[in-house]
Amino acid sequence: MSVEVVVKSSVHHGEGPHWDDVTQSLYYVDCYINEVHRFDTRSGNDTKIHLGDGLAVTIFIPRTRGGYLATQLVGLSIVDSFDSDKVTPFVKILEDGQVLNDGKCDSSGRLWVGSTSGPRGATGIETWPTGLGSLFSVEADGDVKSHLTSLDLPNGLDWSSDGRTMYFADSARRQVWAFDFDVNAGKISNQRTVVDLGRSPIHEMSFPDGLVVDEEDKLWVALWDASKVARFDPETGKMMQSVSFPCQRITSCCFGGKNLDELYVTSSKYPEHLTETPLAGSLFKVTGLGVKGRRLNMFAG
Repeated sequence: MSVEVVVKSSVHHGEGPHWDDVTQSLYYVDCYINEVHRFDTRSGNDTKIHLGDGLAVTIFIPRTRGGYLATQLVGLSIVDSFDSDKVTPFVKILEDGQVLNDGKCDSSGRLWVGSTSGPRGATGIETWPTGLGSLFSVEADGDVKSHLTSLDLPNGLDWSSDGRTMYFADSARRQVWAFDFDVNAGKISNQRTVVDLGRSPIHEMSFPDGLVVDEEDKLWVALWDASKVARFDPETGKMMQSVSFPCQRITSCCFGGKNLDELYVTSSKYPEHLTETPLAGSLFKVTGLGVKGRRLNMFAG
């Protein structure tokens, strides 16, 4: 196994990695300055676009109809192309003062996305406001449904290979949950905890951030403030493997590469860790894990 820096200190707060197998590129975002990066693995070039001032992007997902779906603080917008700065509002989900966070599309192309209150004076995740987060789904036509409320800091999510289980993290509660998932009805049920980091000291396992499920239905969870990504067995809740990185704040991960056997990992230098860890804000690639991921879904709208 090896860890490689593929783009050094490219972002302030990296999130939302999404592998595009058509172009063999990785999209990832720089949340707080509302920029999207595209790392082309064939050329090695990393390019970026700015989606506008005063907003924040947390996910950037290709659409089946062309273009991309992007979060923009309280709602979703359509971006015509990566070479265009045209951003068209699609649907507003939240009231002002809230903010959309991490999200993914299920096998039908329906988006699932969490929301949070924002820090509101919190000095870290451990002091994050409680009970103000929610989980929504968004259909191709823009129809929005609320599924969970009274969350703290909703974050990474993904599905089992058979699509019958959804995994979903709440960072502030230091847990990853599983739900029975009905893709046809777009409903979740039977919530249970599959990973509980609260059983370990914060300095060891910290907080779950973004996550991805591999082809063996194991969870790869980015651990904010713990300098690593860990692989968990959702049946037992035990950590099976971990990968360490030369920076503290690891934010998310996804599989990519021609064979989907490379793990791309985003990181952050927020609020400012560049002096302490010069590689903070870099995009990393992990190879030699001996496991593959699965193709990510596009938005159906």
